[in-house]
Amino acid sequence: MRRAPFTAMALAGLTALAVLGPAGAPGAAAAAGAGPSATAADAPTPSGPVHQVEVFGEDGSIGRARVPAASPFAAGRPGGRAQGLGAPGSAAAEDGTVTPIVQNGGTDAKLDVVVVGDGYTAAEQDRFRADAAAKWQEITAVEPYATYRALFNVWAVDAVSAESGVSGDPDRATVRSTALGSWFWCEEVERLLCVDTDAVERYAAKAPAADLVIVVANSAKYGGAGYNDVVSPLGYSGIATVAGGNAKSGQIAVHETGHSLGKLADEYSYEDGGAYQGDEPPEANLTELTASQLRRTHSKWYRWLGRTSPDGGTVGTYEGGGYHPLGLYRPTDNSIMRSLGREFNLPGREAMIGGFYRYASVLASATPAGSVLGRTDQVTVGLATPATRLRWFVDGREVRSLSGRTTVQVAALGLTGPKGLRHRLTAVATDPTPDVLDPELRDSLTDSLTWQVTR
Repeated sequence: MRRAPFTAMALAGLTALAVLGPAGAPGAAAAAGAGPSATAADAPTPSGPVHQVEVFGEDGSIGRARVPAASPFAAGRPGGRAQGLGAPGSAAAEDGTVTPIVQNGGTDAKLDVVVVGDGYTAAEQDRFRADAAAKWQEITAVEPYATYRALFNVWAVDAVSAESGVSGDPDRATVRSTALGSWFWCEEVERLLCVDTDAVERYAAKAPAADLVIVVANSAKYGGAGYNDVVSPLGYSGIATVAGGNAKSGQIAVHETGHSLGKLADEYSYEDGGAYQGDEPPEANLTELTASQLRRTHSKWYRWLGRTSPDGGTVGTYEGGGYHPLGLYRPTDNSIMRSLGREFNLPGREAMIGGFYRYASVLASATPAGSVLGRTDQVTVGLATPATRLRWFVDGREVRSLSGRTTVQVAALGLTGPKGLRHRLTAVATDPTPDVLDPELRDSLTDSLTWQVTR
């Protein structure tokens, strides 16, 4: 069954447009400096870099297209029609301001999400921050985000635009000058919300750390894009664009993070995709093997076979995925990696948790490990989830009376020996989640911190 919002012929046409450029089309006039009568759909395809992105239909279906990396509507873009605030060196006092939306700890122990706004004027930055917080609430309503909220910091970066709204909203004729150059009707697909990726990079760099980047556009129109192939020197992979005023667009970001954090493949296919002929895919949620072959070879998601999955149905091998209707199998019939509005399946949820822990730690503390603490001091630690098991040890011996306590007073440790003698205080935390079965990944769900203490 096809899981794209438009036909294969249309997708092929979009790919050709992205590669060859719309020769002889209205966009060619725009490239030459068309006046205000040009529309957002006339945006020229630059001869520079292009990105492979995902396109999301309102019915939850997903497709792909190739789009330009640059936007002619980005303020300060050389040769672009849009000029104004938000360009490098902008004098707007608010431009580039970073506001913490969620703070759970230091950037070294947490996964840092950077949300950048586009199409918000200087007077609308409070609304942008409210939209950013609301979008994060949408994302964290989905598992495993809901369970692991404490692993994340969220930073809002103000990108001041000269005009309110984005190009292509409410119609093709609308053109606006914005900091990131977001526009609907990208490659003439109405719901495809493209962005200038260089501008996104400039603003993301202003945050303390960037492990995941989401662009929130000032629009209530459903749409977005998943830039799966973006790998930034800042450390993040992928960009998701979403409409800040649309209650369903957060699902776009959830799907995109399936790629960037979970390293998951798409589970949808095209009717004309043909049979898969390649090697075994590296992603955790696609395979060439049947269920019996998975069991026999102990491959991929064999540990989950037969279990009821949160996206509905039973984990098995369902043919079709990775854009091919034949030759590849996915774990369940219809997870969020196949259609929006769904849950991650069990193998996908396990992969997402593994992705969270690539950036964040099971155990964190504002007191640096190795610090020397005296009798009047205390240590406080933060845990990945409320269910995380916490144990305390002094010189390698467990102090069972302290189990589960997130704050420990040095004076309560009952230290012996001469004053000034240093002892080792160690906290050990283990995430007992039943959503991880892979033994290698389970080993990474235990962490420890050690301090020097004296009585």
